[in-house]
Amino acid sequence: MRDYSQLARELVRALRGRRSQAQASRRLGYASNVVFDWEAGRRFPTAAGTLKMARRCGIDVRAALVRFFRSDVCPEQLDLASRAGVAWLLSHLRGNVQLGELAAASGCSRFALSRWLKGRTEPRLPDFLRVLDAGSLRLLDFLGELVDLERVPSLREEWQQLRLSRELAYDAPWSHAVLRALELEAYRRLARHPPGLIARWLGIPPAEEERCLSLLLQSGQIRRTRNGYRVIETRTVDTRSDPVRSRELRAFFSRVAADRLVGGAEGDFSFNLFSVSGADLERLRALQHAYFQELRSIVARSEPPEHIVLTNIQLLPLV
Repeated sequence: MRDYSQLARELVRALRGRRSQAQASRRLGYASNVVFDWEAGRRFPTAAGTLKMARRCGIDVRAALVRFFRSDVCPEQLDLASRAGVAWLLSHLRGNVQLGELAAASGCSRFALSRWLKGRTEPRLPDFLRVLDAGSLRLLDFLGELVDLERVPSLREEWQQLRLSRELAYDAPWSHAVLRALELEAYRRLARHPPGLIARWLGIPPAEEERCLSLLLQSGQIRRTRNGYRVIETRTVDTRSDPVRSRELRAFFSRVAADRLVGGAEGDFSFNLFSVSGADLERLRALQHAYFQELRSIVARSEPPEHIVLTNIQLLPLV
């Protein structure tokens, strides 16, 4: 269980950088040494106050969000380091997740969440981090755009493991599917690990199964047990940080889907060619984004794991 209060203290320290606490407090416009209290956990800045601190410490918050979202989705006139900016950010990250689901996942009350999302009040930093974690499942990626997570003690090891997992996803795309196979109820019920079984499930060569298991062991995502393999931790690995390699990965699984279609595999394969206005194309893009957000929300909370599913979501203007 993540300690969000401790994380908030460490984040303030990382944002402060080499400045003294008193210097950082003065830079923020305070007469007292408020940063000392924040780092001591006696009180905490608001979410907007934290983003304002980041900006005052030389961090381009808007550019960080562009990198995080991989596009400039924030309204140009919106001040992100404001109550309205925080409300927009929380709403955008929430996607189509229902308020009750977000409350259950974050441990925050529906009443407080509703007021934060409407911009009537704003969360303190620990609660802001809690909602970001539950709503986006990408807290480390978000914070990694603001500070060097090697300087955040409670996240350092997790960040290193996430980076290793991301590299593995690029270098051995089938490793992610093998990892998911180890989570299946059908695998967990096995008395021992039969070599080649996962390869047959996924339709890949046995040598690829063996390679992926070896790499997953090296990256610390699984461990060997007396009966087989067990997943140590399920991580959300966003592969968009490297646009070129991310494009190659998307192309890889698009080819997998195409090969399975040609081979007569079961699945929902469909296409539609149409003409549409520029305004409606943007509406379709927004609809597709909302669908993907909802899909991720359902997947994150789905139990028990019984199927491994590949979905390809494509919307391609030809002219």
